[in-house]
Amino acid sequence: MGTLFVVATPIGNLKDITFRALETLKSVNIIACEDTRVTKKLLNYYGIGNKKLISYHEHNEDVVSERLVKILEKEDIALVSDAGTPCISDPGYRLVKKAIERGFKVSPIPGAFAGVAALSASGLPSDKFLFVGFLSTKQTKKKQQISNYASIGYTFVAYESPHRLLDTLNLFAELLPDSQLVIAKEITKIHEKFIYGTSVEVYNFFKENKELIKGEFVILCYPLYQRKEPSKEELKEVIQNKKKEGLTNKQIVKLLIETYSLPRNKAYKLVHDVD
Repeated sequence: MGTLFVVATPIGNLKDITFRALETLKSVNIIACEDTRVTKKLLNYYGIGNKKLISYHEHNEDVVSERLVKILEKEDIALVSDAGTPCISDPGYRLVKKAIERGFKVSPIPGAFAGVAALSASGLPSDKFLFVGFLSTKQTKKKQQISNYASIGYTFVAYESPHRLLDTLNLFAELLPDSQLVIAKEITKIHEKFIYGTSVEVYNFFKENKELIKGEFVILCYPLYQRKEPSKEELKEVIQNKKKEGLTNKQIVKLLIETYSLPRNKAYKLVHDVD
């Protein structure tokens, strides 16, 4: 019975890979990867040859994951993504889930993760943070996402493509003008750059320097955001709906405290006053 090794690869600079990751890639015969050309480049750089590369991406996950699980019955497999840690805003979790369900060992070989690398150099509070992956491509949905993530109060980390970056930064400037924003561009690569400032300042910077909008971007935001407390009528409606859903008074009190930052005594009184 084989082991599925989840192997993190460099996010840009090919030297950002662990000794253990290289040992693992050398030890297996089969590597599941997104783009075989990208993985071959990495393997060639380190002189690792004679490997069978199986293309595994979001469009063929269901079919190929079944094939890979059958291979695991006989031998080990390394799962890699084009860059960074597999399953983190990359395909892979379906294979990992199937491997676990069928009793195979899954072993992580940790390494680069663009979101955390950017956070470490951002200067933003990092004791708690929210990683949200790629934001929606739809403007209305994206606006809602930004507001929701900001309301949590932690630094949140998102990925964005270059052709949507300016529009996205415009939304940040509109919704969270005074929040701290950091943009990490091309992390670990030759043109690596960090831009720091308020949402408005960062938006204006890129608006005036559009030639820099190339490559890969990580957006990090520490929100200065005061969530508006809903009215008593709105809270009453929430409580009534939750009671209809079968939640206990205790559960609803906890929900009001966590969602709306209500004092416990106020939340308790509201819940018990609603029939």
